[in-house]
Amino acid sequence: QVQLVESGGGLVQPGGSLRLSCVASTTIFRLYGMGWYRQAPGKQRELVAAITSDGSTNYRDSVKGRFTISRDNTKNTVYLQMNNLKPEDTAVYYCNRAPSPFTYWGQGTQVTVSS
Repeated sequence: QVQLVESGGGLVQPGGSLRLSCVASTTIFRLYGMGWYRQAPGKQRELVAAITSDGSTNYRDSVKGRFTISRDNTKNTVYLQMNNLKPEDTAVYYCNRAPSPFTYWGQGTQVTVSS
Protein backbone atom coordinates (compact mmCIF):
# COMPACT_ATOMS: atom_id res chain seq x y z
CA GLN A 1 0.00 0.00 0.00
CA VAL A 2 1.03 3.60 -0.50
CA GLN A 3 2.79 5.27 2.41
CA LEU A 4 2.32 9.01 2.93
CA VAL A 5 4.53 10.98 5.31
CA GLU A 6 3.65 14.59 6.06
CA SER A 7 5.95 17.10 7.77
CA GLY A 8 6.50 20.80 8.26
CA GLY A 9 3.74 21.76 10.64
CA GLY A 10 4.15 23.79 13.80
CA LEU A 11 3.01 26.73 15.87
CA VAL A 12 2.93 30.06 14.06
CA GLN A 13 1.50 33.48 14.78
CA PRO A 14 -1.31 34.92 12.67
CA GLY A 15 0.15 36.29 9.46
CA GLY A 16 3.01 33.83 9.51
CA SER A 17 4.01 31.17 7.00
CA LEU A 18 4.69 27.45 6.91
CA ARG A 19 5.68 25.00 4.18
CA LEU A 20 4.32 21.49 4.42
CA SER A 21 5.86 18.51 2.63
CA CYS A 22 4.49 15.07 1.87
CA VAL A 23 6.51 12.17 0.55
CA ALA A 24 4.68 9.30 -1.11
CA SER A 25 6.15 5.83 -1.39
CA THR A 26 4.65 4.93 -4.74
CA THR A 27 6.82 4.86 -7.85
CA ILE A 28 3.87 5.96 -9.97
CA PHE A 29 3.32 9.12 -7.91
CA ARG A 30 3.63 11.21 -11.06
CA LEU A 31 0.42 9.67 -12.43
CA TYR A 32 -1.74 10.75 -9.52
CA GLY A 33 -3.53 13.94 -8.76
CA MET A 34 -2.65 14.87 -5.17
CA GLY A 35 -4.21 17.06 -2.55
CA TRP A 36 -3.79 18.55 0.87
CA TYR A 37 -6.63 17.96 3.28
CA ARG A 38 -7.17 19.27 6.78
CA GLN A 39 -9.25 18.35 9.78
CA ALA A 40 -9.94 20.72 12.64
CA PRO A 41 -11.20 19.46 16.01
CA GLY A 42 -14.86 18.52 15.81
CA LYS A 43 -15.03 19.07 12.06
CA GLN A 44 -14.96 16.88 9.00
CA ARG A 45 -11.87 16.50 6.90
CA GLU A 46 -11.87 18.90 3.96
CA LEU A 47 -9.86 19.25 0.79
CA VAL A 48 -7.83 22.46 0.84
CA ALA A 49 -5.81 22.32 -2.36
CA ALA A 50 -5.27 19.91 -5.21
CA ILE A 51 -2.82 19.49 -8.06
CA THR A 52 -3.29 17.27 -11.09
CA SER A 53 -0.64 15.02 -12.59
CA ASP A 54 0.15 17.72 -15.14
CA GLY A 55 0.35 20.53 -12.58
CA SER A 56 -3.05 22.23 -12.73
CA THR A 57 -4.13 23.50 -9.34
CA ASN A 58 -7.36 24.16 -7.49
CA TYR A 59 -8.01 25.70 -4.09
CA ARG A 60 -10.70 25.99 -1.50
CA ASP A 61 -12.09 29.55 -1.53
CA SER A 62 -10.95 30.25 2.02
CA VAL A 63 -7.27 29.71 1.12
CA LYS A 64 -7.12 31.18 -2.37
CA GLY A 65 -4.33 33.74 -2.66
CA ARG A 66 -2.68 32.49 0.53
CA PHE A 67 -1.81 28.83 -0.12
CA THR A 68 0.15 27.36 -3.01
CA ILE A 69 0.34 23.65 -3.81
CA SER A 70 3.20 22.27 -5.89
CA ARG A 71 4.83 18.95 -6.63
CA ASP A 72 8.22 17.48 -7.49
CA ASN A 73 7.73 14.17 -9.27
CA THR A 74 11.46 13.41 -9.10
CA LYS A 75 11.14 13.30 -5.30
CA ASN A 76 7.62 11.86 -5.06
CA THR A 77 6.80 14.93 -3.00
CA VAL A 78 3.93 17.40 -2.83
CA TYR A 79 4.22 20.72 -1.02
CA LEU A 80 1.86 23.26 0.47
CA GLN A 81 3.18 26.77 0.97
CA MET A 82 0.91 28.58 3.42
CA ASN A 83 1.20 32.35 3.82
CA ASN A 84 -0.77 34.87 5.85
CA LEU A 85 -2.00 32.11 8.14
CA LYS A 86 -5.14 32.67 10.18
CA PRO A 87 -6.36 31.04 13.41
CA GLU A 88 -9.07 29.27 11.40
CA ASP A 89 -6.33 27.44 9.48
CA THR A 90 -5.51 25.52 12.65
CA ALA A 91 -5.92 21.81 11.91
CA VAL A 92 -4.10 18.57 11.23
CA TYR A 93 -3.02 18.59 7.60
CA TYR A 94 -2.84 15.45 5.50
CA CYS A 95 -1.88 14.68 1.93
CA ASN A 96 -3.54 12.05 -0.20
CA ARG A 97 -4.64 11.38 -3.71
CA ALA A 98 -7.20 13.85 -5.03
CA PRO A 99 -9.81 13.10 -6.00
CA SER A 100 -10.50 9.64 -4.61
CA PRO A 101 -8.10 9.47 -1.68
CA PHE A 102 -6.43 6.19 -0.82
CA THR A 103 -7.90 4.25 2.07
CA TYR A 104 -4.62 4.71 3.93
CA TRP A 105 -3.96 8.11 5.53
CA GLY A 106 -0.65 9.23 6.98
CA GLN A 107 -0.27 10.61 10.49
CA GLY A 108 -0.68 14.19 9.31
CA THR A 109 1.11 17.26 10.56
CA GLN A 110 -0.35 19.69 13.09
CA VAL A 111 -0.63 23.36 12.16
CA THR A 112 -1.53 25.73 14.97
CA VAL A 113 -2.04 29.43 14.30
CA SER A 114 -2.16 31.40 17.51
CA SER A 115 -0.73 34.49 19.12
